[in-house]
Amino acid sequence: MITQEQLKDVLTRVEALYKYLNIEQKQVEFEEEQLRTQAPDFWEDPKRAQEQMKKVKGIERWLKGYKEARQQADELQLAFDFYRDELVTEQEVDDDYRKAIATIEDLELKNMLRQKEDPMDCVLKINSGAGGTESQDWASMLMRMYMRWAEANGHKVTISNLQEGDEAGIKSVTMEIEGGEYAYGYLKSENGVHRLVRVSPFNAQGKRMTSFASVFVTPLVDDTIEVYVDPAKLSWDTFRSSGAGGQNVNKVESGVRLRYWYTDPDTGEEEEILIENTETRDQPKNKERAMALLRSQLYDRAMKKRLEAQAKIEAGKKKIEWGSQIRSYVFDDRRVKDHRTNYQTSDVDAVMDGKIDGFIKAYLMEFPVADEE
Repeated sequence: MITQEQLKDVLTRVEALYKYLNIEQKQVEFEEEQLRTQAPDFWEDPKRAQEQMKKVKGIERWLKGYKEARQQADELQLAFDFYRDELVTEQEVDDDYRKAIATIEDLELKNMLRQKEDPMDCVLKINSGAGGTESQDWASMLMRMYMRWAEANGHKVTISNLQEGDEAGIKSVTMEIEGGEYAYGYLKSENGVHRLVRVSPFNAQGKRMTSFASVFVTPLVDDTIEVYVDPAKLSWDTFRSSGAGGQNVNKVESGVRLRYWYTDPDTGEEEEILIENTETRDQPKNKERAMALLRSQLYDRAMKKRLEAQAKIEAGKKKIEWGSQIRSYVFDDRRVKDHRTNYQTSDVDAVMDGKIDGFIKAYLMEFPVADEE
């Protein structure tokens, strides 16, 4: 049975959310933005109309989320009072408490995703590390894990480039995760090196082996974000290729390879950005998609520069490099542990099936980013 203090905590947090989420202002914004959708010429520009509808639904989700939290807190208060009169059981009060806490924590977590990039779709790239077939198999397991997470959270996954492993698994994959809520905001927590420890099925002696794969997540920018691409630093190659086929990868014929020389604005150092796209049979479409991926990378670099300049959470993050893994997956010991937050679970199978929300939440709670000025 919950205590009076636990009830008070729920009510206090709901009141705080009303303030932090600026619900009163959001209600006014919702009504104003909804009115714009009723204009006679609203659907004459479909793209603009869709953006407006997306904006309206975004505000509405906050209002509905808060309304649900408020309602559950009120129901908990009633259940607590009814228990004193022996009208409900301890179990019913505790069930109401769990529901209220889950809803409040979900809203509190979303409230921490305040950066301009957080609501965006994202590009997630996985590279296998040293270790041959074992690390390539590990990279494919991570690909499946993120695809399952995306599916469970209402996102669409498109594979824009996939390099098969020599015997099994993959060398690398680039996935675009779109259509759901806060894809980049949540998956930015996955940036870094992921370490696997298991008895390898590819080792004849049945030895326990350690493998690594790196994950890079960048926001997928749209037409509303201005990113300058210097045409003088851009070059293209084309090639013919075929994908792995199957449900998730289209067989393709006209691949494109984009090369862009990026100059660091602080150091003046140059670096080649290489992007391959084999998403469709249509080469112009592949070129268009490759340019979108380039713009996303350039935007991501500018964003990181800004965060570093503002001296926000970067000091607490591990660099993305071999040997500084962010998370270990130890299959034999039935343990997955995040080294940044110390969050861990023994349900390895669930994690590999895409249930990584606990890790995401722990990261966002430990490494919040303040609002932009």
